[in-house]
Amino acid sequence: MKKSILFAALLCLPLCLMAEKKTKDDSKYLLGAVPEVEGVVTFQKNFSVTDKSEQQIYDILLAYITDSIAGKAIQGQGTRIISKESGSIVARIDEYMTFHKVFLNLDRTRFRYLLNANVKGQKVSLTITQISYYYNEDQEGLNGIYYKAEEWISDKAAVNKKGTKLYPRSGKFRRFTVDRVHNIFEGFMDAASTMEVEQQVVTKKRKGIVED
Repeated sequence: MKKSILFAALLCLPLCLMAEKKTKDDSKYLLGAVPEVEGVVTFQKNFSVTDKSEQQIYDILLAYITDSIAGKAIQGQGTRIISKESGSIVARIDEYMTFHKVFLNLDRTRFRYLLNANVKGQKVSLTITQISYYYNEDQEGLNGIYYKAEEWISDKAAVNKKGTKLYPRSGKFRRFTVDRVHNIFEGFMDAASTMEVEQQVVTKKRKGIVED
């Protein structure tokens, strides 16, 4: 009997450790991870490029938006460059956000947002807002569920009242959105900088970038 209890306890141990690890990992997605401006979910990033002119920075960011973001997104009216003038680039992006993918099981959503990049002198201001999701669509792209970020991934909608946990359904949207936005901002800074690899190591160092 004692052996059976001990065996059952050992089986449960990895699950407990996994649950604990997941809780710790969620700390960066809790309160404050999804900022709002006047009630609208809005992510912002400001940095300076010290070793390039305004026109050079603008050209690099335009190429990055056109090729790496819009170029790899879902094509059609959902993805387009809205304007590009006077140091400002505005793009509407519609891309897939994949939560889980295994054989015969694909869990993903359309991730839609407005991207605004402004260059003034050597200062760059990036904004991602007007975020929404189109989830669980069929093969024809119909019958999905539409969510606005404000009602789905905001602190109020996705984090419990104690501020300690994410709700299961909206939580995955919040995690992946925070990570994707971080990835987009990092991509912009990488594109605007000169990268160098030290001693054949994978770790890279940005040159000419100062974060505000």
